[in-house]
Amino acid sequence: MKTVLAASAGLLFALATGCSQAPAPAAAANHDADIKAITADVMRWTSDFNTRDLDKLLSHYTDETVVVVPGAPAARTAETRRALLKSMIEDPNLKLNSQECSRVEVANSGEMGFAQCTYNMTMTDPISKKPVIDKGVLVEVYKKQADGSWRTVSDIASSEVPPVK
Repeated sequence: MKTVLAASAGLLFALATGCSQAPAPAAAANHDADIKAITADVMRWTSDFNTRDLDKLLSHYTDETVVVVPGAPAARTAETRRALLKSMIEDPNLKLNSQECSRVEVANSGEMGFAQCTYNMTMTDPISKKPVIDKGVLVEVYKKQADGSWRTVSDIASSEVPPVK
């Protein structure tokens, strides 16, 4: 897990420093459109979680995506991503109450981007079996696909709520 987090941190640093320079005027329109596309995709997550649509949730990912969420091993394959998301949406109390992104950036190359967001969700506490509010931060790292769409290659969530002991 440290390797995944270290690699993700390195990628985010590279993206952040690569994004600090303004794109060339000709690329500015594409850059703005790319930021809007990533922002729109992040917002679709809320709808897809709340409608519990497993196929739509999985469609945000590439074949190489790694999903890291609190309390679960990193999901590195299509099967483990499917199982993780399926277990989440089977929770009768699950609701993604809000998701707000404070930062969305795209590298000057136009190939990679990321969104840093906060989330607030209701879910079932595994011990008490009662609904609880979880809130935290997430980082979605995106890669532009051959068809021009953006898909998540790294999905990392970190809860601000301390684990129950």
